Amino acid sequence: MIISKTPFRISFFGGGTDYPVWYKKYGGATLSTTIDKYSYITSLYYPPYFPSKHRVVWSKIELVNASEEILHPSVRETLKYLNFTDGVEIHNSSDLPARSGIGSSSAFTVGLLNALYALRGEFKEKKDLALEAIHIEQNLIKENVGSQDQIAVAVGGLNKTIFSPNGDIEIEPVEMAEEREKVLNDRFMLFFTGFQRTASEVAAEWIKNVPKKEKELLVMRGMVDRAVDILTNEKSNIDDFGLLLNDAWQIKRKLNHVVTTNEIDEIYRKAQAAGALGGKLLGAGQGGFMLLYVDPEHQPKVKDALKDLIYVPFRFEKFGTQIIQNGDGSKD
Repeated sequence: MIISKTPFRISFFGGGTDYPVWYKKYGGATLSTTIDKYSYITSLYYPPYFPSKHRVVWSKIELVNASEEILHPSVRETLKYLNFTDGVEIHNSSDLPARSGIGSSSAFTVGLLNALYALRGEFKEKKDLALEAIHIEQNLIKENVGSQDQIAVAVGGLNKTIFSPNGDIEIEPVEMAEEREKVLNDRFMLFFTGFQRTASEVAAEWIKNVPKKEKELLVMRGMVDRAVDILTNEKSNIDDFGLLLNDAWQIKRKLNHVVTTNEIDEIYRKAQAAGALGGKLLGAGQGGFMLLYVDPEHQPKVKDALKDLIYVPFRFEKFGTQIIQNGDGSKD
């Protein structure tokens, strides 16, 4: 039995510039970190004496005789991509709900690749897992997804990721003093808005508007460098990071009518009135998790203002996708 553990991610800046339709023309960059909330994939060879060949357990339980029959798109296409001819059993569980803006789909695909390679006794570098996940999601499943989530959850840590027009992807870890990183982490609050949506559907609307939003997206790309400078220059006021988050959110929410809702805007307004310097809705938009930058002094007020929402404490993590249980890969 193999178990993979893959972190979810928080994207701070540059989201949208990681879509191929944008960066293959203009280039792009994102700043994100992984957090200590995870997707877990369990994989093992499925014994041949059962009537079905594969067993896949997610929000559904699938018992099928061929990978082509599997409803879960990532499982179906990943098994086909890896030419898996043996029967397998796959289970998924996670710390946070899917379709909520924390890169859950990519964490699933990266973790599944990692687990299935380990099941066959093979090892893949983390960036290679990410690139394969990008191929599966964008070209095989044909989802409207960017390329930052796969890199973020596979590699782990706080990184600036650069997307070149020629398709190259470069990962630059953001180095901070341990105490400064703790100060940053202590200023974040995460709330579940309770509204879930499919990122690919929201992104499809966004992609239509890319040609009309060149100015805004170039500004958002530039914010990545500004944010990195705030974090790495110890003379900078780290609270400027929170103010910059607010600037980025104000731009993002105007990119397309599907990004926010009246309910989301009201949540953000309450948070700011209670002391939040900035924040954003994570992911493509319309729902999921809201990230807020709040001085610890004001966090009790923000919790009270948003008491109807689920508050999720978290810490940054640095390890990316891992195999946490590794059997011998035997089919016996």
